Amino acid sequence: MSTAILTGPPVAGSQLEGDLRSLGFDVVAAPAGDDLAALAAALPAAERVAVVDSRLVAHRHALRMALTDPRFPAAAVNGAVTVQPEDRPALLRALAEATAPATVGPDTTGAPEPAAGPGAVPERTAAALDAAGVAVHRPELGVLVARVPADDAELAETRAALDAVDDEQVRLRTAVKARDGFFTTYCISPYSRYVARWCARRGLTPNQVTTASLLTALIAAGCAATGTRPGYIAAGVLLIASFVLDCADGQLARYSLQYSTMGAWLDATFDRAKEYAYYAGLALGAARGGDDVWALALGAMVLQSCRHIVDFSFNEANHDASANTSPTAALSSRLDSVGWTVWLRRMIVLPIGERWAMIAVLTALTTPRVVFLALLVGCSIAACYTTAGRVLRSLTRRAERTDRAAHALADLADSGPIAEAVAGKRDGTARAGSFAAPVWAAVGTAALLATLALRPFGDWTTVLAALVYALCAGRAVARPLKGALDWLVPPLFRVAEYTAILLLAARSGEQGALPAAFGLVAAVAYHHYDTVYRIRGGTGAPPHWLVRAIGGHEGRVLVVTIAAVLLHHTGFTIALTALAVALALAVLIESIRFWVSSGAPAVHDESGEPA
Repeated sequence: MSTAILTGPPVAGSQLEGDLRSLGFDVVAAPAGDDLAALAAALPAAERVAVVDSRLVAHRHALRMALTDPRFPAAAVNGAVTVQPEDRPALLRALAEATAPATVGPDTTGAPEPAAGPGAVPERTAAALDAAGVAVHRPELGVLVARVPADDAELAETRAALDAVDDEQVRLRTAVKARDGFFTTYCISPYSRYVARWCARRGLTPNQVTTASLLTALIAAGCAATGTRPGYIAAGVLLIASFVLDCADGQLARYSLQYSTMGAWLDATFDRAKEYAYYAGLALGAARGGDDVWALALGAMVLQSCRHIVDFSFNEANHDASANTSPTAALSSRLDSVGWTVWLRRMIVLPIGERWAMIAVLTALTTPRVVFLALLVGCSIAACYTTAGRVLRSLTRRAERTDRAAHALADLADSGPIAEAVAGKRDGTARAGSFAAPVWAAVGTAALLATLALRPFGDWTTVLAALVYALCAGRAVARPLKGALDWLVPPLFRVAEYTAILLLAARSGEQGALPAAFGLVAAVAYHHYDTVYRIRGGTGAPPHWLVRAIGGHEGRVLVVTIAAVLLHHTGFTIALTALAVALALAVLIESIRFWVSSGAPAVHDESGEPA
C-alpha cells in the first residue's frame, strides 16, 4: 500500500482525494500545525509515502506518472512529492527542513520571515531531497496539467486547461514507444494499445501478457513443424498475434506503470526465444517434407545474433564518450529532418516488426527454405548497412572513450582463461589511434574459419587453428578497448564462435549434428544476451566464475574442434548435445538467480529495438 499526506486546508469540490485513492493511496489529511515528519514516520516502513498540496489540480494520469512509477526511488511534480521506502529517512529529514520556520533573514520590522504556507511543503521537500543528493525524478507531463493555483482566477483557468485535455487519450498515446519501426508504428501499435488497455482493465500484468506472447509463438512454431500448408498458414497468423501481444506487454507496462525486474528479464529474453524457436519449427516442418534447412536456420540465427551484438557493442562504446561527433553523424541528423528518410533507414535495418511480418507472410505463402533465404539476404543487407555506417562514424569522429566503455566491451568480449592468460603477458596500456585489437580479432577469426572451411572435417590442423584463434583473442583484449574500432572486437568473436560451430556441424555429415549445433548456439547466444542486459542495467557482466567455468568464447571453440577431431567418425552429435545441455543449465540457473534477486535492475527499452 501507499499513503498520501494532504497538506493545507481542504478545497471544496476538489477531486484530488478521489484520484489519489483510485491510484492505490490511503489519504491522510494533515491539519495545520501538525508535525509532518512525525506523521510520515508513524506510517508503516514498507509503504511509499507521498506529500501532496491539497490545492493541487491535476489530471489523474499526471498523478499516476508522478507518484506511482516504481522505477524511481523519488519523484515530484508541481504540488506533490513521493519517495519509495528506501528513501524514507531522507524524506523525514526533508520534511523537517521544509516545515521549519524560515531563517532567511528579518524583514523591515526586524521580525523573522514567516514560514511559507503548508501548501508549499511539497516543493520545499523536493528541493531538500535534491540538496541531500536524492535523485528526484520529474516526469515530462506534456499537455497534462498539474498546477497549484494561487487564487480563484488561476483556479478557473487551470480547471479549464484540465477539461481541454483528455488524459485517457494521452495515456494511450504515451503507452506506445516514442521510436519504433514502420510496421510496428503504423500496423500494430494503433491496435495493440487497445489490447493493452483491455488487459489493464481486467487486472492482467505485463508479465502475463509476455508469457502469453511466448506461448503463442511456441504454438506457431508447433504449427510450422507440421510441414503442411494449413500448418504454415496458421503459423504465420499466430506469429503476428504473438507480435501484437509482444507490443502490448510493453504498452501495458507504460499504460499502467507496472514495471518490474522480472518483466525486464522476460521481455529481454523472450523475443529471442520466440524467434529462434520459430526457426526450429520451420526447420522441423521442412524436414517432414524432405528438405533439410537446418544449416539455413542456424545461419539465420547466427546472423541475427551477430547483428545485435554489433548494435550493443557500438552503443556501449559510445554511451558516454566525449567529443562524440562526426560528419557521418551530422549527415544522419540532417536526414532526420526529412521524414521519409527516417522511415526508410529504419526499414532497411529490418527491425523486429518488419522481420516478423516478412517471416509470417512468407511462411504462409511459400516454403521454409524461401523464408530462410529471404532472412539471410535481408539481414545481410541490413548488417552491411548498419556496420558500414558505424565504422564510418567511428573513423571520422574524435571521441574519447571512458574506462566504463572499455570495461563494458571487455565484458562483451566474453574472454575465457586462455585469452586471459595471453592478455596477462601483454602491455595493458592503451595507445591512442591503435587498430591492433580489431586487427588481432579479425586475423584470428579469419584463420579459424578459413581452416574449418578448407581442411577436411576432423583434421588436427583445425585444433591448431583454434589455438591460433585463442592466442589472437588474447592479444586483442590485452589493452583497454578504447580505440576507434575496438567495439568490433566482441562482434568478431561472436562471428568466430557461432560460425565455427555451424561449419563443424555442417561438415560432419552426422545426422542430428546441425540441430544439436542449433541448440548449442542458442545456449551461448542466451549467455551473451544476458550479459548485454546486465550491462545495460548498470550491474556489470555475469560473475567471472561463470565465464571461466563455461570456457569463454575461445575455450568453447577449442573444445568443439577437439571433439570434432576425436569423434569425427561417430559421437560428434552426442558431444554437441551434451555441451549444449550443460552450458544451457549453467547459464540459465545463474541468470534466473540474478534476475529474480532484489539487486537486479529493471531494464526497459523505450527507444525501440534497433535491429
